[in-house]
Amino acid sequence: MPIPTPILDDRSYQQLRDELIRRIPVYTPEWTDHNPSDPGITLIELFAFLGENLLFRFNQIPESTKLEYLRLLQIPLRPAVSARALLTMTTEQPAGVLVPLYSEAKAGDIAFETLSEAMVWPLSVVAAGRIQAAAPDGDEQEVQEFVLRTLDALGGLSEAEEPAYYSTVTISPDDSEPPVDFGAAVDGMIWVAVIRETKTDESALGNALLNLGFVPDQVVPRMEEVDSCPGAGTAASGPAVEWQISTGELDSAGQPQYKAVAIEGDTTRGLTQEGIVRLRLPRNASDFGVFPLEDPDLRGTGDLPPALDGDTEAKVLFWLRAFRHDGSRFGKVRHVGVNAAEVRQSRRALPEFIGTGTAEESQTYKLAHRPVIEGSLVLEVEQAGGWKRWTEVDGFHASGADAGHYILDREAGTVRFGNGLQGLPPQIGQRIRSVEYRYGGGARGNVAAGAINKLPSAPSVKAENPLAAVGGAEAESIEQALERIPGELRRRDRAVTASDFRELASMTPGAQVGRAECLPRFHPPTRTGERPGIVSVVVWPAEDHSNPNAPRPDRNLLRSVCEWLDARRLVTTELYVIPPAYRKVAVAVGLQVKDGYGVEAVRRWVELVIRQYLAPLPPYGPTGTGWPLGRRVHGPELEAAALQVEGVEFLEDLKVAGFDEAAQQWVQGTVELALYEVPELTGITVVEGPVTLNPGEAIGAPPPGKTPVPIPVIRQVC
Repeated sequence: MPIPTPILDDRSYQQLRDELIRRIPVYTPEWTDHNPSDPGITLIELFAFLGENLLFRFNQIPESTKLEYLRLLQIPLRPAVSARALLTMTTEQPAGVLVPLYSEAKAGDIAFETLSEAMVWPLSVVAAGRIQAAAPDGDEQEVQEFVLRTLDALGGLSEAEEPAYYSTVTISPDDSEPPVDFGAAVDGMIWVAVIRETKTDESALGNALLNLGFVPDQVVPRMEEVDSCPGAGTAASGPAVEWQISTGELDSAGQPQYKAVAIEGDTTRGLTQEGIVRLRLPRNASDFGVFPLEDPDLRGTGDLPPALDGDTEAKVLFWLRAFRHDGSRFGKVRHVGVNAAEVRQSRRALPEFIGTGTAEESQTYKLAHRPVIEGSLVLEVEQAGGWKRWTEVDGFHASGADAGHYILDREAGTVRFGNGLQGLPPQIGQRIRSVEYRYGGGARGNVAAGAINKLPSAPSVKAENPLAAVGGAEAESIEQALERIPGELRRRDRAVTASDFRELASMTPGAQVGRAECLPRFHPPTRTGERPGIVSVVVWPAEDHSNPNAPRPDRNLLRSVCEWLDARRLVTTELYVIPPAYRKVAVAVGLQVKDGYGVEAVRRWVELVIRQYLAPLPPYGPTGTGWPLGRRVHGPELEAAALQVEGVEFLEDLKVAGFDEAAQQWVQGTVELALYEVPELTGITVVEGPVTLNPGEAIGAPPPGKTPVPIPVIRQVC
């Protein structure tokens, strides 16, 4: 039988008062004065007031029971998530300024901390690419003359060579400008010009360490481009990237010479994600520089760096270039900056004395600040021989009686010790202290670009975040935690079944996942099923302003979900987190409207109902959870949805068509979807009367994808 719901008394003060007064004739018929001035009525009102207060306390029993159940199960609330951003810095100190690890940066009163140290030099950079362009035609006489002079300066081309026309495109520091597509670079390289500032001392740069910040455009990858999650604690380096520096010397054949630069750190996974690349320059400043050219017509040819405008090129100290030996391209890049550091919204807590041991089981002590950043707490207990560092664990199930373990509730900021059988409790008189920890988080940390502009620990350094901070999220509410109880009992924060992966992906902190689905045994690179040991999780963002009808996740969201699930999957599971695949669908509806209803209003309602019925995100779709993966789009099913609109007399016709990407044409009839596909409604027509056009005919075939061809910019300017 189902679990019964307790019937609680929710009567108000007025209801209790009126009920007591109605009982007066039954028990004391001689009492006839029921006006508020009667002393007996005053007593009744007093009892009604006391009764309402008692019922209020009584009604709290179910909620209190649930909260106590949370405590009994030791299920803490999920803490707030800290926002992250990329910071670029500059200084006027010729010898540079060291910005240590965990230096404070501020956006107003919101504090951030650097996650790596950075040596800030009085330098700036200009990142550029040699992007392929159309060959000059007869109408561009000046450009043709320039090309001919360049070919003459090269001494002509051999039979094995052909000209690769390009234009120099630089990455703009303005976030509103489009990213540069290095996939269209003629040489497959990213060129970085290191620019001197007013106070730059070139001799001080020998053996210097440069921090280059890299931000790719967060485009939606294709399903085949998504790599499997690397595994918790593994270092996934990504494709190998080589960095070289210009030596300023030419060989005997007049070719420029470059020298490899040591990579001392790379959080970008081979320039595939946002992060920092740490490059060690050659030991002597004389080992790098710009190339001298006797003939200015040779600028930007062959292996020489791309040509910049005259003012910028005059200040170039040296060039850096990056490329991949496997020939793969870097794709679109939004930002490259020097003197960069990643920052996180957090503060460092001072050492705290948090209590003295009592030898009792399950001792709990509270920290001064919360929420605590994961992995940042250093806790010590005074034992024989001095202070000993204890270890944070998820639970005491594997802890021995003498194990110095504790559990940290990061949202509440509390520390709990074991019971003596599982985990050692601090003994009587043993002092407990936190040496350090970090705290912070929340949606307020998602500040706009340029908001982080203060570095209190280094007054001589100017700082700025070129892009907005992302990832901050508020702590879990009590209501959300109560809804999580059944799932936690079933999975215990481990992803084993399909429902585990789906539910955990939806709860990824700070990722704003709108929907998640699990495809067991599906291999995304080959789009084939029944592959043992593979689990693919399809995720949708909660909103996508650029594609409202077909929301797609960017690489940041996919990476966040991947990292969250990767720590909870089985070791033997190969995990992929992938974007959804959409099949273009068009619908045409012909209907008759009932008398007394506006035709235009009914048409709009039918269109809205069908759009919501085919939508991929909750609360829409056939069952309110979005259109199911792989479910066909069937005309009669849409007819049933359209007939629910008030004012529809009947449907004259309803036609559905799906677009065949291979044949580049619309196919009429029921649209069959692959197991990883959902529909994207690209066109809908609702008319009164019969349908005269097949769906998709008014739209036409989508134009084939085109590679952007920049207009050449090397022109004589008067």
